[in-house]
Amino acid sequence: MTSSHRRARAKSSGFGVRGVLVIGGALAVLFAVLIGWFTLTTGKMSAADAAEATGRAEALLKADNATAARDLAAEAVRGDPDNENAHIVLARALLALQDGVGAEGEIQRAVDAGYDARAVPQWRAEAWVLQGKTDKAPAEADKAPASQKVYGLRIRARALTATGDYAGAQNALAEALRLAPNDAGVWTDLGRFRFAAGDLRGAAEASDRAVKLAPGSVDALVLRGEIVRSQYGLVAALPWFEQALKRDPARHNALIEYAATLGDAGRTVDAIAATRRALAAHPGSPQALYLQAVIAARAGNFDLSRTILEKTGGTIDDLPGTKLLGGTLDLERGEYEQAIDKLTDLVAMQPMNITARKLLAVALLRTDRARNAIDMLRPVVARADADSYALTLVARGFERIGDRASASRFLDRAAFPATGESAAFSADDSTATLAADAAQRPNDPQATLPLIRGLIANGDKGAALSRAQDIAAKNPGAPGAQVVLGDVLMLLNRPADAAAAYKRAADLRFDEPTLLRLVDALDRGGKREEAANALALFLSQNPVNIAAQRLSAHWQLAAGDYDAAIDTLEDIRSQIGDGDAALNAELAAAYAGVGETGTAVDFGEAAYGLAPANPAVADAYGWALFKGGDKDGALELLQKAVILAPKHAGLRWHLAQVYAALGRKAEAKQNAQAALADPGFPERAAALAVANG
Repeated sequence: MTSSHRRARAKSSGFGVRGVLVIGGALAVLFAVLIGWFTLTTGKMSAADAAEATGRAEALLKADNATAARDLAAEAVRGDPDNENAHIVLARALLALQDGVGAEGEIQRAVDAGYDARAVPQWRAEAWVLQGKTDKAPAEADKAPASQKVYGLRIRARALTATGDYAGAQNALAEALRLAPNDAGVWTDLGRFRFAAGDLRGAAEASDRAVKLAPGSVDALVLRGEIVRSQYGLVAALPWFEQALKRDPARHNALIEYAATLGDAGRTVDAIAATRRALAAHPGSPQALYLQAVIAARAGNFDLSRTILEKTGGTIDDLPGTKLLGGTLDLERGEYEQAIDKLTDLVAMQPMNITARKLLAVALLRTDRARNAIDMLRPVVARADADSYALTLVARGFERIGDRASASRFLDRAAFPATGESAAFSADDSTATLAADAAQRPNDPQATLPLIRGLIANGDKGAALSRAQDIAAKNPGAPGAQVVLGDVLMLLNRPADAAAAYKRAADLRFDEPTLLRLVDALDRGGKREEAANALALFLSQNPVNIAAQRLSAHWQLAAGDYDAAIDTLEDIRSQIGDGDAALNAELAAAYAGVGETGTAVDFGEAAYGLAPANPAVADAYGWALFKGGDKDGALELLQKAVILAPKHAGLRWHLAQVYAALGRKAEAKQNAQAALADPGFPERAAALAVANG
């Protein structure tokens, strides 16, 4: 056989000697690995090794790295299942990670392995609270040994808070604070309790005290982040969550709060990354999946959002946010009955959730339940500052039942280029019913607030003011009480006093409703610069808030800062798309202001196609045509705008300028004088020149 034949034979047989050697070496390594694996996994850790691992796990737990403590304690338990201390350290780590089921099991295993059963009631009670077994948790917490009495009081307070027994919870925390005034855990629980009770000032003070006593406490840092987010805004809260995650990078609840804050701040990529870390720490985390579903929905990918939400397995379906998202997805898909079920539940839980009411009204209208849709929106459209979408929905409802007069009235309001001043959300019950409820709970501000709203709705402003002043004085740390006082003062045309109340509310909770009220009161009180500063501060913390961006763009347009207005409006358009008539109208005005008339006309035309009966839209389109040289087209649209809103000074002034450019001086003068009749009209010098010309 020749050498070439031998080479061919070797190739055809698959492997030569070298191949056999390689395979033999690989098998030897594999056998060695398997032998080592079986040796390690079948043998028990020595008592000394288990004790040493348990000690390190406990040190990690004290350092507030509960995730690492859990992993190390679990290793000790696997190595030596009879080590009762390893079981109890693992149980405590699981409690810190809010795994009540796992913790309860480890507590029992610790007792079965010899741990003193008299030493565990406070931990067992905490495990029950985490599982929602709040009925029997207080009695178990009371069995805590003397050395754990403060801990037991803390768990008792958590259980009572969960059942709504705020007085009992407060008493338990007061006793814990008396026994351990410098215990960061007590201050953290006190802050959490006050936050749940609506006392944001007290919560802020308690959380601040907690992080000073224990700067590395993850629970204290997360609570501080939540309160700072409420008080100051999204961006200010992020460092607190980041500090907590430096201590325990895989702490699930910290990752969820961090991801939610990032998402609301517009940092979508970072938010998704945080949710993935949360899923790695807690596979199948419904909270992380919910946040991913929200992000997908915001991006307009409803199918993906629905797919992700289904992965939660219904475990968080009862939460308000899930109901709102689920109802929105059902509505988008045309599954109106499912949307109605979810949104009806949500409105029952949150009667003042205007977004939920509008979505539910849409679903009701699409299932031919116009009267129900009208009833759902009555408290919304009763407000002077009701938005055009809600007004249009009510108008469509009246059209469906044949009430053309009411439909026309609401369509006129929807088309008007400005809204009225803010007012408190009206109550659904009679004032007699609300007064009886408030009398039964004289120290509960949540019972008095609906009564104040009812008095406002009935026009009894004096009684409403008295009640509002009383509740604000008794609850200085509750932002809702300060907001209602401000609302009543606005109704009494006292914007300066209202602004002071709204400022107190904003110091406690600087959210969108409080901002809009504060800015409105300051502006009406002649403090536009202070209002602008408040708006700028809010936007620095909440950079993608649509309502604040809209207000900022509106003011930029009014000030003639068209370049800045374009930037702001284009940011809004990137978030909500092209289907908003008011947004397109303002973009038309902004681009006309910088001389880009072609773009201005395009946006004006788009706005007019969406809302031809809106005078502000007709004005924006007409003004863009005028700036582009089409005077006749501009005249037709501006005349229509003035017919629709004859008392609006800005529309009159635009029409006056078009008439002047066409040489129709008498009509120009007439409209300029009409604009000047409004004492707040800003361009008085130019209008006077036309009126006197």
